[in-house]
Amino acid sequence: MIYVGIDVAKDKHDCFITNSDGEVLFKAFTITNNLDGFNELHQKIASVMDDVTKVKVGLEATGHYSYNLLGYLIDKGLPTYVINPLHTNLYRKSLSLRQTKTDKVDARTIASMLMSDVNLKSYSDISYHNEELKSLTRYRFDKVKERAKLKTSVSRLVCILFPELEKLVPTLHITSVYALLSEFPGAKHIAPHTLPDLQIFFPKLPKVDMVKILLLLSEMLQELLSAQICQPNLLN
Repeated sequence: MIYVGIDVAKDKHDCFITNSDGEVLFKAFTITNNLDGFNELHQKIASVMDDVTKVKVGLEATGHYSYNLLGYLIDKGLPTYVINPLHTNLYRKSLSLRQTKTDKVDARTIASMLMSDVNLKSYSDISYHNEELKSLTRYRFDKVKERAKLKTSVSRLVCILFPELEKLVPTLHITSVYALLSEFPGAKHIAPHTLPDLQIFFPKLPKVDMVKILLLLSEMLQELLSAQICQPNLLN
């Protein structure tokens, strides 16, 4: 059996490879955190063992720094174990390898843990994808919050610059209204234009909705022209 310990960092990873007899196959070496580095590691593992079922790769749970390497190892079919850093620290102290933590010592410690702890559970393809889903869910949640803030900001600005518009469209937050506001941010800007000028902003709306909205905008234009309504130009 081959044991590979990896200490993960942001830009590079320290690795150590040994076998079940305790023979050091590759002293601690460093790979870059990119495809070239991953390929180098895989080539070293393949040079000493071509049967992936007889290889155990261990690394600490260090957040997103290890995601690319984890995905690579799983794609190569290598049994991979993600170890809690607290367990690594306790194990290192129990061996009294060194009082001071170093990356190369940690790589060797992780390899040693793989040899001694038969209860470690390998990191499966499902686990990897679950982590990816969690990351995507957090990203989506952040974007939804950001979108809500932007909508509130847009509504506030329209209330100041173009208060008539909100009463004439089903909602401010549709693509066509955003396009309209990008071109005409206030009543003063839209007043000189005719109805055909505005049709280009509603090409994707159903015909009934487009007619309804354009009729409302037409009525608004008539009111603006007759009453000479002019909002303060706050965008200049």
